[in-house]
Amino acid sequence: MIIHPMSHPLNGVTPLPHLGVIAVQGDDAAGFLQGQLTQDFAQLGPNQARLAAYCTAKGRMLASFVGLQHAKGEILLVTSRDILPTALKRLSMFVLRAKARLRDASAEFDLYGVAGAAAESLTPELREPWSRTEAAGAAAVALYPADGQRRSLWVVPAGQPAPRGPALERQLWLWGDVRSGIATITAPIVETFVPQMLNYESVGGVNFKKGCYPGQEVVARSQFRGTLKRRAYLAHSPAQLQAGQEIFHESDASQPCGTVAQAAAAPTGGWDAIVSMQVALAQGGGLTAGASEGPALSIEPPPYPLLADV
Repeated sequence: MIIHPMSHPLNGVTPLPHLGVIAVQGDDAAGFLQGQLTQDFAQLGPNQARLAAYCTAKGRMLASFVGLQHAKGEILLVTSRDILPTALKRLSMFVLRAKARLRDASAEFDLYGVAGAAAESLTPELREPWSRTEAAGAAAVALYPADGQRRSLWVVPAGQPAPRGPALERQLWLWGDVRSGIATITAPIVETFVPQMLNYESVGGVNFKKGCYPGQEVVARSQFRGTLKRRAYLAHSPAQLQAGQEIFHESDASQPCGTVAQAAAAPTGGWDAIVSMQVALAQGGGLTAGASEGPALSIEPPPYPLLADV
């Protein structure tokens, strides 16, 4: 059984040093990102944010971003620090004649996670995931909840005060990230998944009506031709789990059937994870992590409806 999360409610504020910021500035900033990422940046409004993937030509995710307007002609992309330099270098290669300049702006901002009653108190207007507001000189973005607990990402200019609230252990925030069911691309899983393997099309990470971007044909074909055989689920194990770890099913001990996308220690013991695995094998049978004789995994559905189910 998965643990009972509500016995450990998330509430408070924590720094997020594992995340960084790419700034895209210039008259063509939105248009440039429109041609590179899976979401629609041409229509990005001041009260919105975007979850988006950056893919290879084969549709495999190189990075994931939370994008938001910062100032006129400037868009910020929040991403995992361990892949930021590579993503920045690759994106910069494709600017060409566009009026857009990209830089690592991580030192210009402090990033915080705000959860539970603290999120409700500071930004009661943030109800829908990926909505955005200004609060005390900072930008706050509503994230998907974790077991009903509200969560928001705060982008605060460096040197300004942190959001007000009780201190939240960073490990609890990371666990909440997992329980939200939305994985962030980190170094161990670069080029492992197409966006739908992490359910990105169901949580606002893919726009199928916008124009072309790298991997667009593969992503669209996966969605509309019924070729997608892997989905993201929540998992629990008594042993430590880590991103990139393979998952095995008792029906075939020699071939992995899935991969751990993100994992965190659970407050009542064991580890919780987001796993991407074959849909046909997620319905039952013995699952193990790391090897066929590894620690057992229990699986539960993602905490949001999938696009095909809506």
